[in-house]
Amino acid sequence: MPDLNALAERVAERLIARGETVAIAESSAGGLISAALLAVPGASKFYLGGAVVYTARARLTLMDIPQKAMDGLRSASEPYAVMLARVARKNLKATWGLSETGAAGPDGNRYGDAPGHCCMAVVGEEVSVSDTLETGSAERPANMRAFAAAALELLAKTLEA
Repeated sequence: MPDLNALAERVAERLIARGETVAIAESSAGGLISAALLAVPGASKFYLGGAVVYTARARLTLMDIPQKAMDGLRSASEPYAVMLARVARKNLKATWGLSETGAAGPDGNRYGDAPGHCCMAVVGEEVSVSDTLETGSAERPANMRAFAAAALELLAKTLEA
């Protein structure tokens, strides 16, 4: 599994070199994305903030996304991940928004996704990319790390494009 610190350093290097910032909205990764980015010395140059959006109440309270905005969407999907990234970016006035949402395990979620299912998205002013990861594992801590690594990797690849 990729080292979260190394991935975060790679992202930080790109953001700092470009004079850009990021805002995070994560769910099943439980704060590991933000923790990895904040472990990088000089994080205040690129990290504007983040939220663990684990429940509907957190989505409403922390992200100001009302239930009505969820019409036609479901959590743990790429369209929802894109919305989370877009809102995080907008709310914190960041260059980039990065989000992650999924089912860490040991069980699947109420939408029928198996444990190890994760959707992530990166949104910039003119860029919106998303991806889905299926680890095939029910091991919660390992899935959380895999989700955080995949999200950071998606951001790194987007910044390098």
